[in-house]
Amino acid sequence: MRKLNLFLVAIAVFFMQSTAFAASDSQAAALTPAGFWKTIDDVTGKPKAIVQLWETPDKIVFGRVLKIFPRPGHDQNEVCVACDGDKHNKRVVGMVILENLKQSTDDRASWTGGKILDPKNGKTYQSNIRLVDNGRKLDVKGYIGTPLFGRTQTWVRVADLEKA
Repeated sequence: MRKLNLFLVAIAVFFMQSTAFAASDSQAAALTPAGFWKTIDDVTGKPKAIVQLWETPDKIVFGRVLKIFPRPGHDQNEVCVACDGDKHNKRVVGMVILENLKQSTDDRASWTGGKILDPKNGKTYQSNIRLVDNGRKLDVKGYIGTPLFGRTQTWVRVADLEKA
């Protein structure tokens, strides 16, 4: 009888662990960076822009500026004077600034191998993003060469664009 009880307890523990792992896997699969994000200036702590991220059918992530919170003396029609190529002197609002991020096979909450444009200086950096805080925040890293030497901003998910 005692062996039977131990066996039943072992099966129950195994079942609880496997359902917990399945739940965390399904939660990770449900998390997506697609949506609207408020970018926060890592120096001033003030909002800079609203960026819309979307995934293509191939699960590649891109991001476009929907709105900027103008600096004093600037407005919503700010253009990227420092940008090169087809983005030179184009409006920042509407500009694709995040490109070609692919979901990591090691970490389902991360997307790597992309590029991010800083419209302020016109420079493009390699980029990785990672969902944190159950998908409510997004760590966005821009770097040159290795991610070890880069800068990370934390963006905040926006549920209601009217209140952003």
